[in-house]
Amino acid sequence: MLDLNFVRENLSRVEENLRQRGLDPAAVLKDFRDIDAQRRQAITEAESAKARRNKASEDIARLKKAGQDSSLAIAETKELREKIQALEKTAADFDGRLRDILVGIPNVPHPSVPVGASAEQNVEVRRWGTPPKFDFAPKPHWDLGTELGVLDLERAVKLTGARFAVYWDLGAKLERALANFMLDLHTREHGYTEILPPYLVNSDSMYGTGQLPKFAADLFRVPHGDKDLWLIPTAEVPVTNLYRDEVLDASRLPISLTAYTPCFRSEAGSYGKDVRGIIRQHQFQKVELVKFTRPEESYEQHEKLTHDAESVLQKLGLHYRVITLSTGDMSAASAKTYDIEVWLPGQQLFREISSCSNFESYQARRANIRYRPEGKNKTELVHTLNGSALAVGRTWLAILENYQQADGSVMIPEALRPYMGTDRITRKTF
Repeated sequence: MLDLNFVRENLSRVEENLRQRGLDPAAVLKDFRDIDAQRRQAITEAESAKARRNKASEDIARLKKAGQDSSLAIAETKELREKIQALEKTAADFDGRLRDILVGIPNVPHPSVPVGASAEQNVEVRRWGTPPKFDFAPKPHWDLGTELGVLDLERAVKLTGARFAVYWDLGAKLERALANFMLDLHTREHGYTEILPPYLVNSDSMYGTGQLPKFAADLFRVPHGDKDLWLIPTAEVPVTNLYRDEVLDASRLPISLTAYTPCFRSEAGSYGKDVRGIIRQHQFQKVELVKFTRPEESYEQHEKLTHDAESVLQKLGLHYRVITLSTGDMSAASAKTYDIEVWLPGQQLFREISSCSNFESYQARRANIRYRPEGKNKTELVHTLNGSALAVGRTWLAILENYQQADGSVMIPEALRPYMGTDRITRKTF
């Protein structure tokens, strides 16, 4: 969420940023100017009435001390008290309407973000590695996984429904191996602290990272007594909210955390998109990286976090590219996002496997996460960052497609062999 004073003092800039994101400023900002003006007027009138009430109270005391009639002054204080209550209620109503508007305003893109209406204006930053070469037609993972007996989509439909998967034997072990490999890499080499958070969170947590109220349709809601709980769409939600309503010691920053969790997404609005295989699932597993930084260090840390995510693909020998998302393709909360896209030879395309974003103070303001700079009494908002490192299911399918062999087997990347206890996946029937 953006600061009210920033929006008020930079309204033309906010309007331009909305247009760069492909949004109509009038639809997002609504009657911001009028509501803000009426709110400030109500606050000013309330303060003026309070001053008059204080003066009347002094007059009452003086008159009573002098043995004089104070009934008029008493009547005035009663009238002023009722007026103040009405003005404060009016100001609170306007304050609520302003907050609703502020919650709907997306973050201000960093100046380095390319301006564009969609993914067509995304800019490639770099590539790593080269695509594997085959002397046969490479297969997509949905065929490979089924033929090897490690991926079972039909039984998943029987168990739950579409867009769920069952992994068998070495397919299940590969998922587990990838998670352990990623966590070991980030904790041992990159300095992250591992977290195991709850998979259900309350509405305050979803609000703190920006999923609520706007994206409720994309979430799985779990009614619980008189309140709702939510299945997490990403570990970003519980891990970021660990420090909600807290003031962090500046000496601790940056704080770097990692977590492996399932992720649950209803995929509202994506009907019919990426229905083959396990590209777009209602449940998938992911290793997430989250950072809390000083504002002046956040973009340096953003680059580091992105490179940490890339290192997973490098150690697995998977060809990928990094792109900077345009203003029209970023999430509403992000100030800048890099997408990492892995090459999938079975589909002959690059596919997103990680998004690494700097939210600056946008989430921290919603979640009230602050730090106290050394030598200062006043606290400041931290900057929050996160990125997948990586989406485990998409890494799983990337290995199948990139390491497939002519005989239908799949070689295991060397970095994973200590976790797998084998160098190859071959066909089995269950």
